[in-house]
Amino acid sequence: MFDIKNELNRAAELTEEALDRLLPSSDPDYPVIFEAVRYSAMAGGKRIRPFITLKVCEMLGGDVSAALPYAAAIEMIHCYSLIHDDLPCMDNDDLRRGKPTNHKVYGEAMALLAGDALLTHAFGAAASNEKMSPETNLAALKLLSERAGCYGMIGGQVLDMIGEETPHSYELLLKMHEKKTGALIRLSAELGALAAGCRSGEKYEAAVKYAEYIGLAFQIVDDILDAEGDEVTLGKSVGTDRREGKTTFLSFMSIYEAHRRAELVTIEAKNAIEKIENNETLLALADYLLSRKS
Repeated sequence: MFDIKNELNRAAELTEEALDRLLPSSDPDYPVIFEAVRYSAMAGGKRIRPFITLKVCEMLGGDVSAALPYAAAIEMIHCYSLIHDDLPCMDNDDLRRGKPTNHKVYGEAMALLAGDALLTHAFGAAASNEKMSPETNLAALKLLSERAGCYGMIGGQVLDMIGEETPHSYELLLKMHEKKTGALIRLSAELGALAAGCRSGEKYEAAVKYAEYIGLAFQIVDDILDAEGDEVTLGKSVGTDRREGKTTFLSFMSIYEAHRRAELVTIEAKNAIEKIENNETLLALADYLLSRKS
């Protein structure tokens, strides 16, 4: 039986080695910001986004070492978004990955700066990928900017905040998640393909479609876990969506229906890459994300 957890662990180790190498080290006159950056960036987690980058690259015949700086850059952006998402002006959460959130340890101002530092450094990490040509790195930077910015993750966060005041339609909910969660997951596949020298064509489109469906399934499961998950297992607060009056998939369907929707979306994800060789790891990831409890 394919051991997806073992694959995830190995890829997480590679990602963390890359993060350790690529993150700024310190300065004796102001070490606190470097500590705050590493507190969140090196806090563990499943590292799903870099995993997708590495495995898409591998599936398309690329060198995983060429994808690692891109994978680390995506994880830096993801970690910055979590720091900011947890701030009192946003979700005001106390726990992240089973530990106190960054602002609970370092204060709001330093947490804000730690997020800013991670976002800024992500572009440097991608730009300095020595395994890829300057032209390819430039293409990677453009994708990073688009998927993390106003037309991507930031736009999704704004839609999420608007939804706290005015309930979303189902169509707007889908758009919100396509940007807030889906944009970085799509980016993970795009940069993995880029690292493999694949910038267009059927295989590229299949990998992107896989990631889009995975992102949707991931968010549906997230909404379910926020409603019925265990705080200890999740490593973060639960019930925040309900307390803040947010529109979620459970605003439009029962938990049973949401489970079924996630199952159907997962099937679509697997179908997208079924004709590509060496797809076993990504197929297993789709099933793993569907059944996850954290």
